[in-house]
Amino acid sequence: MTLDGVMQAPGSPNEDTSGDFKYGGWTVPYDDEFMGKVMSEQMAHPFDLLLGRKTYDIFASYWPDHNDPKDPVGSGINKAAKYVASHSLFKSDWSGTVILQGDAADAIKKLKQQDGPELQVHGSGNLIQTLLRQDLVDELWLKIFPLTLGSGKRLFAEGTISAAFRLIESKTSPKGVIIASYKRAGNVTTGVF
Repeated sequence: MTLDGVMQAPGSPNEDTSGDFKYGGWTVPYDDEFMGKVMSEQMAHPFDLLLGRKTYDIFASYWPDHNDPKDPVGSGINKAAKYVASHSLFKSDWSGTVILQGDAADAIKKLKQQDGPELQVHGSGNLIQTLLRQDLVDELWLKIFPLTLGSGKRLFAEGTISAAFRLIESKTSPKGVIIASYKRAGNVTTGVF
């Protein structure tokens, strides 16, 4: 996300132009070996994906054709179960896709109660808003880019509940991107941390 919290369309100009967003692809100037290593580390262990429909469509149009076993990102994404929160997707040809039925929050609560690898969310701004409102976020892996955009979809939008998080790890890329991991640490309103 940007310093002002925008997370919309980080990867390419046409990724998400909703709301007349004109800044798509804003992370590209910050791509470097350091950021590639961070992504590889985050995806080097078993995980499943939890995605909203738009992000799923973007991933499904790219990753099935980029399944190099030597690439931990591509091979990890292709091996992962891909749980999709959508009321308009009914089938998919991408191996490992599971379309969540009914209320997304209820389905995700059930997923979290099952044994299995961690659930990672990438992008999926609308889904993240649901997860934050329903207190279903256990950990945040933030990449904070040193720029402001002023407009666009924000990670912490209206309706986010108050919550405390504890810093687990942080580092900064040579180009100034802050990579910070936070775990849920309690409830601000009750003072329990």
